[in-house]
Amino acid sequence: MESQNPPRSIPDPSAQPTFPAKFAHQLKHNLIFRSKWAELNGAIGDLGTYIPIVVALTLARDLNLGTTLIFTGVYNIITGAIYGVPMPVQPMKAIAATALANPDFGVPEIMAAGILTGGTLIILGVTGLMQLVYKLIPLSVVRGVQLAQGLSFALTAVKYIKKVQNLPKSKALGERHWLGLDGLVLAIVCLCFIVIVNGAGVDVSEGGVEDEEESPSRKKRWRRIMASLPSAFMIFVLGVILAFIRKPNIVHEIKFGPSPIEVVKMSRHAWKDGFIKGAIPQLPLSILNSVIAVCKLSSDLFPEKDFSPSSISITVGLMNVVGCWFGAMPSCHGAGGLAGQYKFGGRSGGCVALLGSAKLVLGFVLGTSLVTILNQFPVGVLGVLLLFAGIELAMCARDMHTKEESFVMLICTAVSLVGSSAALGFVVGMGAYVLLWLRKLGCNDKPNSNDLNA
Repeated sequence: MESQNPPRSIPDPSAQPTFPAKFAHQLKHNLIFRSKWAELNGAIGDLGTYIPIVVALTLARDLNLGTTLIFTGVYNIITGAIYGVPMPVQPMKAIAATALANPDFGVPEIMAAGILTGGTLIILGVTGLMQLVYKLIPLSVVRGVQLAQGLSFALTAVKYIKKVQNLPKSKALGERHWLGLDGLVLAIVCLCFIVIVNGAGVDVSEGGVEDEEESPSRKKRWRRIMASLPSAFMIFVLGVILAFIRKPNIVHEIKFGPSPIEVVKMSRHAWKDGFIKGAIPQLPLSILNSVIAVCKLSSDLFPEKDFSPSSISITVGLMNVVGCWFGAMPSCHGAGGLAGQYKFGGRSGGCVALLGSAKLVLGFVLGTSLVTILNQFPVGVLGVLLLFAGIELAMCARDMHTKEESFVMLICTAVSLVGSSAALGFVVGMGAYVLLWLRKLGCNDKPNSNDLNA
């Protein structure tokens, strides 16, 4: 008698993977490194804006650096896992500028401003109003805001390189010496090294692939070796080493262990000042540069990804509604940080997750005492990193193909730079766009969507 095997169950091809399996696969895909050294290098690309602001607020306004590092580290890891791109986490610049310029604008006012800004962004995201704003704002106006922000970063970077800086007071103390551990020669060498290694960056319009078919094999090998060097990471490590050489007894000032995390007490006066002096100037900048410009730049750099302005608005809002209660610096995404991380090789969420993990370790191990090291970091070297981040952001404006687009963009940029206000530049740019549109209507010429690119 023949033995009969039990019938095998045939898998159903129509069965869909479970939610946990899909979630785990998406998480793995978002955090996987495209290139280990490139992602590590890209993680450093945002520090040119992060370090000066955080150090200044820690020294001038007693910001809890340890708490800020821990919370921003968590933000980095979560946003990297959600979006799968090097989505940066930066300090809110308008709130930071107000705090540094006004001695009465202390930690309670800073945190109140962050909570109010974050709450407003959540409302705009949940109601879908942010999506509407994104659709209505012309590309030429967005490019004007990006160009202004990029040039502003670049101009600040040149000041960092040329002049000795007092970061806590945001003041220049005189011309920088040519020689020394924070001299002009050091900054120029670092700048040349990055140009040699990274060149002008990857051209997104060409897919980021260089034409090497006719290049000799030795030349191709040399290019691959140069491209594999983590230039920004190497320069950052050099800066840390120089910080210890500049002040050797800094080792004795380091205290191990995390800073205490406490709930910030905010009076009615702090809420009032935070709203008037902090949230109102910050909101236009957050909407334009942290949501609209970031969403557009992300789509340009990663066309295969789908970025929702509502989602980005909500994540920025949640970061501040949660972290600011405990004294973490108000934070946002930023087109400049994204451009900087992309410039130096960041291509996945693993890039910022790696940076976030480093922040967590430093926050728990060193806490606020880390500021003693960062305060000795060569400012000229920071300026070099910031310069390339600014140039990469400004170069996004090169896709303006018509005279009308360039006209609107440059008006928006000029007013933003001269008036030191992205909101003012935005209003003037929108006005110029509407006037050009009305002019075409008056000439009985129907506006071409390609010309004004709404």
